This record gives sequence, C-alpha cells and structure tokens, in this order.
Amino acid sequence: MALRHPRTARLLRPADFAALRENSRRVSSRHFTAQYHHALLASARLGMAVSRKVSKKAVVRNRIRRQIRESFRKQRAQLPNVDVLVIARVSAAEQANPVLREELDVLWQRLIAAAAATTLNTAEAPGTMRAS
Repeated sequence: MALRHPRTARLLRPADFAALRENSRRVSSRHFTAQYHHALLASARLGMAVSRKVSKKAVVRNRIRRQIRESFRKQRAQLPNVDVLVIARVSAAEQANPVLREELDVLWQRLIAAAAATTLNTAEAPGTMRAS
C-alpha cells in the first residue's frame, strides 16, 4: 500500500509546525506556498494551512485540503526527506480541482529542485578549495 497517507506522513504536533515556521526555506506557485526543511525521518511529511482568509466556507477549505493531500500522496515517493507545510493562498478558493492539482505538481517539482540544491550546497564545507 505505497499510495496510503499514513499517520507517519503527517505533521501532527504543534512543535513540528513551529520548527517549520522558524527554520525553513520556501518555494511558491501561483496558489500555494510551501515551507520546508530537511528531516531525519525516512520519508516526507505534510502539514497544511488553509485559513479562513482563503474562504469563509469550510466546504471550500476542505476541498483544497483534499487536493493537497491527494497530490502529496501521489508525489510522496519522489519527494526528498523533508517536512513540508503547504499554505493555500486566497486565489486557490476560486480554482477548479484540476487547476489546483496542476499547481501542486508544479510546487512539488520546485520543492524537489530546491531541496536538491540546498543538499548540494550544504554538502560542501565553506572555505574549502576544490581541485580543478
């Protein structure tokens, strides 16, 4: 069951969210922002923030959450070991589900590229010289 969204793939504790807000990097798309930082766990974990600013209607906020969760579930195997907080923007409320899924796919690709770049940058010790 590789396509499940188990409890271990979710950010659950307030401390996890606080750590992300304090020490994270960002990638964005038109309707979403993702804050992430590298984790020591075996796979990526997801947290979501869809506030009442996005929509006053719970049904709309829940629809956006379902799209985020489903997109993450499908992409989880390709994502690096990071904790991710996906924040929906106000513009997400007016979008149809296929548009949201497309935007989320863009976001995951940007996250993969950004996480790979930060891993490469931190792998080299500052001040070291490389032989050419």
